[in-house]
Amino acid sequence: MKQLYDRGIRILFFCGGETFLWQDSGKNLRDLVIEAKEMGFLIVNVVTNGTHPIDLPEADLILLSLDGDRERHNMIRGDTFDTIMHNISQATADNICFYMAINQINKGAVKEVCALARDTKNVRAVSFNFHTPYPDTAELALTREDKAKCCEDITQMMKEGAPVFNLKRAFPYLINNTFPTPCYQCVVMENGKISTCGRCIDVPGLCEKCGYFFVAEYTLIFSGKIGIVLEMLRTYLKYI
Repeated sequence: MKQLYDRGIRILFFCGGETFLWQDSGKNLRDLVIEAKEMGFLIVNVVTNGTHPIDLPEADLILLSLDGDRERHNMIRGDTFDTIMHNISQATADNICFYMAINQINKGAVKEVCALARDTKNVRAVSFNFHTPYPDTAELALTREDKAKCCEDITQMMKEGAPVFNLKRAFPYLINNTFPTPCYQCVVMENGKISTCGRCIDVPGLCEKCGYFFVAEYTLIFSGKIGIVLEMLRTYLKYI
């Protein structure tokens, strides 16, 4: 954390593996979040699969992987949907944000997840990604037409009051993969190794097929797209 802070990083994500399993010398995930806040990070978020009790009010957002309705989520992640929804109902704060990676299996469940985010206690919003076709997962990738349809569904649900933590102005760039990559504003540290943007930067040709919404959003913001900057400010003030 100190290395990242000294590099100028001020938004920190704890990712896994499963973050709520982390323990070391009597410390747990809550201790990490509190320490990060005391160190000076402005936003501290946690990514989880939701299968463990969610007791972390100190985090700004808990990004919880929910990959569709019950049937499609369980196809992708095993029989965990009901456990996740129970843990959400028992959460100690309303700082949960669904985190859905859209692929060929669950592309028809976008509206259902938006509605679930809107109607579920303790859930503040939903954030989407398109599947990035890492090696051996190319069959899950969406076509351009698939992406356009998903963005239409998300836009419709936003108009109907669904709390979507993404920037609508970035959708055309995501549909056509025309946003700049990699994202130099993002670094990933894993086992002491620091990578620009993420681990996928080491896979030839994968950046051109990137499906990460935040990469599009941040690179477009720092490319000087004023409309996206303004939308980002409104969205972050609303959901963080």
